[in-house]
Amino acid sequence: MTSFSTDRLGLGIDAGGTQTRWALASVDGSIVAEGAVEGLSALQMSSAAGRTALQTTFTKLCQEVSDIGQPTQVLAGLTGFGGDGAMLTGLLAELLALDVANVSLGNDIEIAYRDSFELGEGYLVYAGTGSIAAWIDQDGGFHRAGGRGVLLDDGGGGYWIAREALRQIWRREDECPGSWQSSPMAEAVFAHLGGSDWSVSRDFMYGQDRGTIGRLALAVAAAADTDPLALDIVQRAGQELARLALALIDRYGPRPVVLAGRAAQLHPAIFAAMQAALPASLALQQKVARAHVAAARLAARSQPIT
Repeated sequence: MTSFSTDRLGLGIDAGGTQTRWALASVDGSIVAEGAVEGLSALQMSSAAGRTALQTTFTKLCQEVSDIGQPTQVLAGLTGFGGDGAMLTGLLAELLALDVANVSLGNDIEIAYRDSFELGEGYLVYAGTGSIAAWIDQDGGFHRAGGRGVLLDDGGGGYWIAREALRQIWRREDECPGSWQSSPMAEAVFAHLGGSDWSVSRDFMYGQDRGTIGRLALAVAAAADTDPLALDIVQRAGQELARLALALIDRYGPRPVVLAGRAAQLHPAIFAAMQAALPASLALQQKVARAHVAAARLAARSQPIT
């Protein structure tokens, strides 16, 4: 692999449940390299197994980065991050041979917001494995709607879409066994899972991590053009995301809204349903999130997320 040398490189990390993306940027904002490893969450720090998995993922990421060049500053956004990052900061600093003062951690949504807006400018609605709406005011105060985790809500995110699909499929099987064979969505879902037996769905939902479950939403979205039930689910996902935006609008007043995140890109009906549920006068835009790139550029300029 080609090595890159410069006086200053910023490493940006955007860690989500499905994938952890990284980028290296130079001071002028040029992206030197970028890549991705397995998903991770700061919530993994609550168990020994989770800490081991997180360390393994970060070790792999840092090795990929070190093969390219040596960062001088790191800015990482982690899903589930609650503010106590001493152990994670120390881990990244050790893996990259940096002083802990050169490693900054924050919530992944803070970085995603900076990828879309200046402080106070608008509202970000982000749909990945989970979902959240955020506004960072001009003083740096973080205001949210949603983002409570997949067990409580996270309506409109990939996990929610996957769970809704399996819930509907198995309710129909309760009422009419074998009906899945006439449902394009059920066929796509069971093909993704590797079988139509309840035991396969059970083991998937109760044995896999949230990111893996969230990726099942791909199969649901792929069936939305041929299965009315799948279309209804992705449309309701858009309505759930609109609810998050409206919660912030009601609290803080109208501002432009950006919809981002991989789940938001699964099917055009998600954005269309969200747009239909919001006031026509509201400026709504959909964009491809590049939070890891934004973080890398901020790190290269040594600008922490505050």
